Amino acid sequence: MRGWMRDLTDLALPTECGGCGSPPAVLCARCRALLERAEPRRVRPVPEPPGLPAVYAAAPYAREVRALLLAHKERGALALTGALGAALAGAVWAGLGPGRGGAESRAGPVILVPVPSARRAVRRRGHDPVRRMAVVAAGRLRRAGVPARVAGVLRQRRPVVDQAGLDARRRRENLAGALEVRAGGAQLLAGGRIVLVDDLITTGASLAEAARALRAAAGTRWEPDMPVYRGATREGREERQTGPRAQRGKSVHGAPEKGTVNIIGSAVRAAVIAAPRDSFE
Repeated sequence: MRGWMRDLTDLALPTECGGCGSPPAVLCARCRALLERAEPRRVRPVPEPPGLPAVYAAAPYAREVRALLLAHKERGALALTGALGAALAGAVWAGLGPGRGGAESRAGPVILVPVPSARRAVRRRGHDPVRRMAVVAAGRLRRAGVPARVAGVLRQRRPVVDQAGLDARRRRENLAGALEVRAGGAQLLAGGRIVLVDDLITTGASLAEAARALRAAAGTRWEPDMPVYRGATREGREERQTGPRAQRGKSVHGAPEKGTVNIIGSAVRAAVIAAPRDSFE
């Protein structure tokens, strides 16, 4: 069933709560409060994979929150997108730190980059859950005074196996080199504060691989809290391409610069809705 048909069905036929199963609302007041009252914090999986950016999560991945994410992702409960997207916006906001929507916004917009799902998974589900939530999160941030947009610039360059049941090492091996930035995607990121977004972090392998793909597109190596891009940009809609002005000078190695420099103005961050309880700082 296509996404818009599911949306109409959810509106016309309210069902049980996706979190606790209580009727008749698709999200009961108690489960909504779990998301709205969440206090996003920094999370660190153990072991922490190399290259993992600073990650902020809204809530522990347990019971009702787990059920809500699964209902949205696997059962097409699209009426949950708004509440989940708002929780994601809270995690993004926490990760931006001081100057979230004030002076720091002059450095460029907040650009939410969804971690892509496998194409076969999107076809099976009939929608891309992370991208849906990212669009809602960007809207919430804009209403809070933070210039934000979504840039779906990542894609899978090779198939990967289902991550379920894999330990941390095997997940890293499964995802190594699996993502890349689409042609022209770096221009959509130039000058922005980049935040990778996903619904969940477990071992951190997916977010680490997504960050690696961004750094590879920029031709940089990973260092803790290392800036990836730096440049000017003009704001626009998600579908509108933006890019940096040509800059001349020296590269990080001191060689003369021959073309446009695409370097993000601050370190890559990451935000998710949920994380294992023992990973919260």
